[in-house]
Formats: sequence, structure tokens, C-alpha cells
Amino acid sequence: MSKFNNVFVIDDDKIFHFIIKKLFSKSDINTTLSFYFNGLEAIEGLKEKINLGAELPDLILLDINMPIMDGWQFLEEFRKTKELTSQVLPIIYLVSSSDSNLDISKAKEFQDQVKDYFFKPISLVDLQKIF
Repeated sequence: MSKFNNVFVIDDDKIFHFIIKKLFSKSDINTTLSFYFNGLEAIEGLKEKINLGAELPDLILLDINMPIMDGWQFLEEFRKTKELTSQVLPIIYLVSSSDSNLDISKAKEFQDQVKDYFFKPISLVDLQKIF
């Protein structure tokens, strides 16, 4: 039994979406996956769930470098969602190909929201650490 019933995957890479689907399938993690190609789509998805009173995701796997709204912009907008709901907000893990010290340091600025930082490609071992 997974501690996360609903997971948002926010990444502009279709291959990463495919890998996540395969990893979840291999690990027998029973959860609902929702995929978004940028932060704006995901924020709109969260706000829609809030407006409908629907259950929010338990977990977000977030890329940093995306078009339209990147991961950092998403996190800024995500902070504002606290005011819109009394529900428990999702746990966020950054999953990025960036090994830049600047990005790793910047992630620490969001430690109130971001639980950890994983480098791509994410592995089954990494996924098991989360679950």
C-alpha cells in the first residue's frame, strides 16, 4: 500500500513521463498519476481541484527547467495555494537533470515546500526512497 494515492508529475519531457510510468508499474506502487508538461498546467490543475473541493495530490515530482512556467515559478505560485485551501498540501520532490550548485542551493530556499532533490534519471531505488 502506497502512502501516496495521487501523484502529479510535472515535467516537459515525454520520455521522463514514460520512465515514471514504467518505474511505478515495476514497483507495484498503486497510485494515480497525473502528468503535466509545465508548471502553469499543474497550477491550474491544483486550483481546479481546490475550487471543486476535490482531493489534492499527495505528492508532486517537479522538474526545474520547463517552458511557459518553470519549477521555480511553480513553487512561487504553489506558495499562494496555501491561502486557498485548508487541505494538506502535497509533498514536493524536485527531479532535475541540473546538477548546478546554484539550483541545489536555490532548492534550499524552498525547504518549506521541497522535501528533497533527485537527479535524473530517477531510479527505482530513488522512487523507493520516496515511497
